[in-house]
Amino acid sequence: YQPTLAADLGGLQERITTTKKGSITSVQAIYVPADDLTDPAPATTFAHLDATTVLSRQISELGIYPAVDPLDSTSRMLSPHILGEEHYNTARGVQKVLQNYKNLQYIIAIL
Repeated sequence: YQPTLAADLGGLQERITTTKKGSITSVQAIYVPADDLTDPAPATTFAHLDATTVLSRQISELGIYPAVDPLDSTSRMLSPHILGEEHYNTARGVQKVLQNYKNLQYIIAIL
């Protein structure tokens, strides 16, 4: 990747903003090579986004659609100040249960 990728993306993302004359909302689809979220291009891009929705091949193979992975997906709106304590705690509780389930799947596969 070009060495200026982070700076170029930063400049682009700064242009997507709200002003007195209007606002721009951006929905971006990002190709993630080999489903590796740590690849330099997606990782650099994710740092500039307010939310990410990760679609999962494993969830799709289970026949669940949309195949959104709630553990890899993120949102800066997931905050007790925005959602309120009850909804925030519920969302975090669901994430914790799903993470425990995922961890148990690995243990069961080993056995």
